[in-house]
Amino acid sequence: MDMIRLNDLDKSQIFELFSLADEMAGGKYNDMLRGKTIVMFFPASSIRTRITFEKGIYLLGAQCVLFTSETLDKKEDIRDVCGYLDNWADAVIVRHKNISLLDKMAENLTVPVINAMTDVNHPCEIITDLYSLTKRGRDICHEKYLFVGNKGNIGLGWKEASDVLGFELSQCCGKGCEIDGLHAYYDIMDAVKGKDIICTDALSADVLSNFRACQVTKTAMDHANSGAVLNPCPPFYRGEEVSADAIDSEYFVGYDFKKCLLEVQQAVLWYCMNR
Repeated sequence: MDMIRLNDLDKSQIFELFSLADEMAGGKYNDMLRGKTIVMFFPASSIRTRITFEKGIYLLGAQCVLFTSETLDKKEDIRDVCGYLDNWADAVIVRHKNISLLDKMAENLTVPVINAMTDVNHPCEIITDLYSLTKRGRDICHEKYLFVGNKGNIGLGWKEASDVLGFELSQCCGKGCEIDGLHAYYDIMDAVKGKDIICTDALSADVLSNFRACQVTKTAMDHANSGAVLNPCPPFYRGEEVSADAIDSEYFVGYDFKKCLLEVQQAVLWYCMNR
């Protein structure tokens, strides 16, 4: 089974992954992939997603063979690359900007292809955030979510999740940066009212000035629902999409929120390899 888009899964499968992640955290599957080879394609800049996939593979007992993402951009036809990979790989994990490349790999491989991030989504990251919220007792299907950021992979990833799980999702952004199908706000103080989960994404230099009214501050968080949390996607930048006082406040879910990347990505790998 491939996992290229979060909405490749249905609601019951997402919660099945959560249960599997609980078991992974307890060490139930340690060494259960001994003798398997997982091939990964990652850019040098990746930190959190790569280290948790590599550590997770190690704990499951499998071998990890790592290439740079640029390896997939060479002249050789991807069909031929996949033809050879099929001889030795038991799963392939790919972080590459072009999701259509992952689709082509899935078409030409008999082993699972797992999306570790593209320019249009980031399914493992979003599933992990949802799982981490459940660990904090949140009813993820009935919370009201606000995404603060441009139309990019994180926002579109949250849109995939809302389509599957049915939760309410809106966006706060500069004009011209709207995600199709979401209600858009253009001022953070209006946007946070009635919201429970505030998610952000980093802003590129060319749109930063267009988001001046959208910065998530502690004052803005004070106007969200009681118990609201701030979940910025790393890397985040104090003074840009989020203020320093918001990060230093009780609203910030903290660095341990991302600890669950390890067991969730192990769960995704195991699930895809055993379906």
